[in-house]
Amino acid sequence: MTLSEKEEKILKSIIVASENDPNRPEFPPDNPKFPATPTYKIEVPGFSNVWLKDESINPTGTHKDRMAWEMVVTYRNILLAKKRGQTDEPLLHMSIISSGAAAIAIQTQFNRYKLPRLKVLLDSSLVDPVVIRAMEKLGCEVHDTDLSKKPLTWEKILVLTYNHNGFDITSNEALDQSTRYYDWMSYEILNTSPAYCFIPFGSGSLYENILNTNKREVSTKNHDPRFKGDLSALQRCGFMGATTNSPGTKADKLYSPHLPFLHVNEQWIKLFRSCGFCSPVSDVYLIRENYLDKAMDIAESQGITCEYSGIAGLALMLQMKNQLPTNKKMLIINTGKTKY
Repeated sequence: MTLSEKEEKILKSIIVASENDPNRPEFPPDNPKFPATPTYKIEVPGFSNVWLKDESINPTGTHKDRMAWEMVVTYRNILLAKKRGQTDEPLLHMSIISSGAAAIAIQTQFNRYKLPRLKVLLDSSLVDPVVIRAMEKLGCEVHDTDLSKKPLTWEKILVLTYNHNGFDITSNEALDQSTRYYDWMSYEILNTSPAYCFIPFGSGSLYENILNTNKREVSTKNHDPRFKGDLSALQRCGFMGATTNSPGTKADKLYSPHLPFLHVNEQWIKLFRSCGFCSPVSDVYLIRENYLDKAMDIAESQGITCEYSGIAGLALMLQMKNQLPTNKKMLIINTGKTKY
């Protein structure tokens, strides 16, 4: 099957240097480097060894830019299959449930590579109108529904976004979300070998990626070339997910009425703990609003670009202060703040 001139141009423009060679990274696409974002020490009262992994410098300001790049690579794979004569379908649309960050990151990349516009399903009662307008201005096709009623299947998401023949990337396990979306980021995190790692937990895919990558590295002798971490430290690391179940939370990107495609649950984490892939304290914790305020105050005082959802890990560390050894290495994942 011969690609059209437009498709051939798109294919040639999507350059993947390597899948896992730290000397030939693939992200960010305009200036690939590994690590792609910095990790630096910050000052937190009562703690002596706190570091911040700062995703706010990504193209649209959050870690979702890494996921967006993987969607571009997915289209590249489709075009390669078409060029080999394995399919003759046109490039199909993708659909996603998003409150803004993921949709903006993905559509920004789709615009760059002239890929089909993203179809976004959202609940306008939960999303700032400014964010909705930003999505539409970028080119997203936005569809509104009440997400609180019941969990949606991938089939229903496609129906509600008028994308019957396309792909729902909210749920699609074929995309290997649990190990692929944030694999490079996971290695950047693990290579710092923290005693505790505090991670915002919304969809759960970032938390899942980090723990799956840690499991792979602490249980094998054949390490990924990107891995430079301390195995002993990582076996004992507490991976702490920070989330909320409050509809009115300031950390609005972490709240969802339903998480039907979530793989992380108590049994999943319990098995990781029991097998020694992480510390016994590794779990997902609910954060209290007053600690979100304290975390934001600290972040703003040090010029850290974030929103409440992005700095939720710091809020959880502050909340757990009396349960933590304050001199151990703490790593806060700042997932950033979307640039509108």
